[in-house]
Formats: sequence, C-alpha cells, structure tokens
Amino acid sequence: MLTHRQRIARMRMLARQALEAYPLVDQELRFIADEENATFRVDATAPDGPDRFLIRVHRPARHGRDVDTAAAVDSELRWLAALRSETDLLVPAPFRTVDGKLTAVVASPDMPEPRVCSVLRWMDGRVHASSPRPVHLRRLGSVMARLHNHAGQWPIPPGFVRIRWDWETFFGDTMVYGGVGAADVWDLLPDELRRSFARVASGMRRVMTHLGEDADNFGLIHADLHLDNVLFWRDQVKVIDFDDCGYGYWLYDIAVSLWELRRRDDYLDFRSALIDGYTQRRPLPPGGLAHLDDFIAAREVAFGLWFTGTAQVNPDFRAELDAVQADIGRSLDVLLRN
Repeated sequence: MLTHRQRIARMRMLARQALEAYPLVDQELRFIADEENATFRVDATAPDGPDRFLIRVHRPARHGRDVDTAAAVDSELRWLAALRSETDLLVPAPFRTVDGKLTAVVASPDMPEPRVCSVLRWMDGRVHASSPRPVHLRRLGSVMARLHNHAGQWPIPPGFVRIRWDWETFFGDTMVYGGVGAADVWDLLPDELRRSFARVASGMRRVMTHLGEDADNFGLIHADLHLDNVLFWRDQVKVIDFDDCGYGYWLYDIAVSLWELRRRDDYLDFRSALIDGYTQRRPLPPGGLAHLDDFIAAREVAFGLWFTGTAQVNPDFRAELDAVQADIGRSLDVLLRN
C-alpha cells in the first residue's frame, strides 16, 4: 500500500497532467484533501484573467461498480451548468478544456486505470459546520427547496448518468468504498454495529416500499447537503460538492442536513429552522417528517460503510476508524430506540 505522501504525490502528478488540457497558465497547485476524490486548489491565469479553481481527480467506480465514471462526472457538471443558467442559485461553475469538454481523462503507468478529472471555478465563503446557528439552517432550507424545485422540472438530458440512492445503493453491493465492494465492507464491521446496520436496512426496505418513487417523493437531489458543503458569505448561500448528487428521496436531502446535528440539545431548533426555510419555498413531501429519523439512520449507515471502506486504503481514516464506528453505534442506539 502506498504511503499517504506517495499517494498525494501521485495524485498531484495526475492533476498536473490533466491541467494541460485546460486554458490555464502560471498554475500553482495546493493540496486540499484526499478523501473520495483527490482535490487541489489551482491558482492560475485563465483567458479572462487570474482566478482560482478546484481540480478533482475522481476515484474510479465512485458512482457504483457498473457506472461509467466519465459519464457520471459529465452529468454532474451538466446539472451544475443548468443550475447556473436557469436559476440564481450559487453553485460551482464547470470550467471547460481547450476542446470544450467538461472533463479530462489522464493515465499513468503507475495507476491501474485512467482517471477522470474535472475543474470548477473556486467559490469563497465561510463554513459554519463547527459553529452553526439556526439561521444557517433556515437559509440552507430555502436553498435546498429551490434545488428541488429546479430538479423537479428540469428535463433530464440524454445520456445523463447519476447514482440512484435506492435501497440497493444504501445497503446492497452497488457501491465500492476505497476499492472494497460494499458487501465486503459489511464483513469489516464490528458484530454489534453490523447488527444495527442490518436493522436499519430492514426498516428502510419497508419505508422505501411504502413511499415509492413517484415525483412527489423522489427526484434529483444533492445527497450530501450538510453544513460542510455550504458556504456563507454575507447574505449569500453557496452550495458546493455535488459529487454525490443523484436520484433519491427529497426527504433524504433534509435528513443529511440534520444528520450531524441530531444529538445536540438544541436539535429541534435547527430542525424547525431548516423546515421553515424549506416550506417557504416548497411543501414537504407527502407524509411530512414521519420518516425523517429513518433517513438519518440510513445516512449513518452510508457514512459508516464509506468510512470503513476508505479506511482500508487511507491511513488517516484508519487511525480514526474505531472512534467513528463507536460514534455511529451510539447514534443508531438512539435512533433505533425511537
């Protein structure tokens, strides 16, 4: 297994190779993170002047074992482009290659397969995940409702490929986490946590069957809209990281925004604020919040499987794995008791 330093060096090399396809000069790369994708900040000069960008080196099979990564990333960027042209929502702007493409594909003899890379214009703002206030959730709720409104009426273009956040994706063997198939990740879980995950899976099969997938309940969602992926600047709310966007339950987006706040003493204040912001722009799905905690539990499972799989190849994740799994277990103890 590569060391963390070796892996970052390899990802940096791929990012530099990909940037040759873009109309950018005087490039300066700064490493940001190596989690689902390897990401770098790029300070460079574009045809319209100096600017800042984000380049992502996408992990193969990120969107499911049988999904074409290039098609999936291209589809994400097409939705971003539509949001920017058809609404006043503040989302990242895709930056095209010299040939007008939304992605670049690079290969290296040191890598088992080519990597898809994409470039976005940088977005500035403050993240309030560690210091949230209800006003942040109210404003996020309003933005989320507007995203859902656009998704509900947007004509999906031909060749559009994104994850389906259905039962099989959450609990089956669709996904690949850190190079490990989802079914095999279940075998890496502590016994008690695996039993809790299985209880959530059983409950969510009933919930999803009951809800169905009609347009009132199910559509194109962000799927990772928690406060780490929201930038606040004065009165502006900017939504970033659409890497998980796909077809799923509207209520799941709401659940993700509340997931990390669920065990706070003032949780109900945050929930009320989010729902107030949302319902000013869009009604709740049929049934309201009856299954909110079920979807929060599903998020805990999805996060736990992702973190456990990623820990098999990322030493930073591996060092925190026991603590993260214990924390998820405590959260599910509460959610499954209710």
